[in-house]
Amino acid sequence: MVAAIKTKSFSLKREIQLLLVYVCIVVIFRFTYFEFHTVNGKIQLLGLGFEDNIHDMINVIPFYFLVDRYDGWQMNIIGNIAMFIPVGIVWPICFKKLDTIKKTILAGAGFTLFIELTQLFCLGRHTDVDDLILNTFGVAIGACIVFMTRRKTVG
Repeated sequence: MVAAIKTKSFSLKREIQLLLVYVCIVVIFRFTYFEFHTVNGKIQLLGLGFEDNIHDMINVIPFYFLVDRYDGWQMNIIGNIAMFIPVGIVWPICFKKLDTIKKTILAGAGFTLFIELTQLFCLGRHTDVDDLILNTFGVAIGACIVFMTRRKTVG
């Protein structure tokens, strides 16, 4: 209905496309802004503010914390990539201006940069260049799937 209000026409296809975009964003926000583990079966509230030591919140050295720094690092790598593959698939289908792999990857990189920078204002969250790299790689995988599929169906 959102697109229908703006254009004064209703397209079920367009509404489903926008719903997919929203689902991608909501799922990503759930896992990037809120703790993965629940307490008493509930997701903890997002705390806004700054940590005491900003250096504990930011990693700008690529691959420094990626492996062997904490339990579950393998799941972190797989999760960061897998979480953004749908963005690389859904966004170029839904947005006509994302008509090349490069534009799609840049849009995805901009989205993940936005997330990483806004995490600076969230208590308990960390800004990590590795997340930026892995998330963008996930977008690239998704974009390659879409554009390779389009190329095979056209050619």
